[in-house]
Amino acid sequence: MFTSSESFVAFMVLIGVLIVALSIFFKFVPVGLWISAFAAGVRVGIFTLVGMRIRRVVPHRIVNPLIKATKAGLSLSINKLEAHLLAGGNVDKVVNALIAAQRANIPLEFERAAAIDLAGRDVLEAVQMSVNPKVIETPIIAAIAKDGIELRAKAKVTVRANIDRLVGGAGEQTIIARVGEGIVTTVGSSMSHKEVLENPDSISRTVLSKGLDAGTAFEILSIDIADVDVGRNIGAQLQTDQAEADKKIAQAKAEERRAMAIAREQEMVAAVQEMRAKVVEAEAEVPKALATAFREGRLGVFDYYNMQNLISDTQMRESIAKSGKQDASGYDKK
Repeated sequence: MFTSSESFVAFMVLIGVLIVALSIFFKFVPVGLWISAFAAGVRVGIFTLVGMRIRRVVPHRIVNPLIKATKAGLSLSINKLEAHLLAGGNVDKVVNALIAAQRANIPLEFERAAAIDLAGRDVLEAVQMSVNPKVIETPIIAAIAKDGIELRAKAKVTVRANIDRLVGGAGEQTIIARVGEGIVTTVGSSMSHKEVLENPDSISRTVLSKGLDAGTAFEILSIDIADVDVGRNIGAQLQTDQAEADKKIAQAKAEERRAMAIAREQEMVAAVQEMRAKVVEAEAEVPKALATAFREGRLGVFDYYNMQNLISDTQMRESIAKSGKQDASGYDKK
């Protein structure tokens, strides 16, 4: 027979084992969550919750959105919610989007909402944007009219999310780029910048009629020109730059012609110097020829004197002619 102390120890050990077992049980089996679901009218089996634990799915991330959807009057399958969570989706945000769409009378199925969520878009924000359109402000867009004046415009684009095109549709940056392209095209086709300043709404009408929201996840409701400022006179600047370029080209051509003229002049000087060298060389041959003529008897002494007299007479005539020219021009004979 056990003594009283041994019985007490055994009883305490049994109590401890029971406490540990119950702790493990309640930790593994979410009884509290099952009770909350049962009280909310959501039929979730206890073994279903245990199966979630085995599949490493946090039960409250499935059950709490399911309770919320049931209270909102939505009929959702727990298996679909669990599959969406295992696929990496946000179950709570999808359920909130479905509830918001139901309240706003926007047709939205769970499969569509789950696809939008898995595509990386905020499905709840998309539903809210369908109810409350969003205003996108473009950066300052510079465009040049045909008269060469630059205009700087800023536009505000009011868009509404198109839920059917959220999967695969382009985002806000595409809308901004297309609106900017439309503004540049519209201003560029204007004959004068004054026309744009007088009627800035013409930009809005023209750009809006181009259907810029095709292929995007949004529907453009309106395009409003918030501000238009006059920028630089690009036409005059281009003409100035062109004139400066033409001036440099003309200077280069003139320098080229000058260099060619200098080269031709240097060639002529070289030719003259060569001719003078030949004349000097020829004159150096004259005494030799005279000496040869004297030796060979082809030239007599009297012939030589007559030739010298002729040369002297020629030089005298040239001197008299030069003196006459100086008198006619007003210089002294000295």
